[in-house]
Amino acid sequence: MLLAAYVGYVGLGAAVLRALERPVELQAAQHLLQERWELLANHTCPQPPALQRLVEGIIQAYKSGITLQGNTTSLGRWDYSRSFFFSISAITTIGYGNLSPSTAVGRIFCIVFALFGIPLNLVLLNETGQLMLLGVQHCAHHLEEVFHWQNKTFLMMKTCALVTGLFLSLLLPPLLFCDKEGWSCEEGFYYSFITLSTIGFGDHVIVMNPDHTCPSWYKNVISLWILFGMTWLALVIKLCINFLD
Repeated sequence: MLLAAYVGYVGLGAAVLRALERPVELQAAQHLLQERWELLANHTCPQPPALQRLVEGIIQAYKSGITLQGNTTSLGRWDYSRSFFFSISAITTIGYGNLSPSTAVGRIFCIVFALFGIPLNLVLLNETGQLMLLGVQHCAHHLEEVFHWQNKTFLMMKTCALVTGLFLSLLLPPLLFCDKEGWSCEEGFYYSFITLSTIGFGDHVIVMNPDHTCPSWYKNVISLWILFGMTWLALVIKLCINFLD
């Protein structure tokens, strides 16, 4: 029920953000095309002021996720799937910085959304981590009863859980990023750790390269990976703290 509430909350936030930010994105794209055609129509050899205005318009549009592609512009930064991914990155406090609301209403909504979403995210991570820990303990007790192992069973199960989590969270995802994003394995591993640790520099973000098209399921899978990967990393940090104590 908690997971369903979480997904519903993120989905609602994505829908609201899309409704607030999408019209501004379309307006910026139309303005960029208009400036381009005016420049080409009035200046066969662009003068510095006109060229400067076009460059400033291109930079501003790029910040909004819009680029010139021939006689059209590329859109889609505030489509539903990317809005959903932005909502996940907001309440997990990753905050890549490559995308942010540009309207006053959108910014106010983002504040309110994060204000309630961050505690919800922490509660979900805590509950998921507890379930993972209980699962490890249950498996350990079951092995003790079946094989009559003692003492070292729980340590062995924790080790297996950590290794499995390491594989699924930090070692396997870079292979997917190499295929879908065109990154190197080092870049994929770097992105995985920077994301799950919530550092979120924003120098590497998925679905930002216009030369690579990704399937519709891709961003949803990455969102789930972020959620469960952060839970696993928090569990690792907790076990390390207990070990040091």
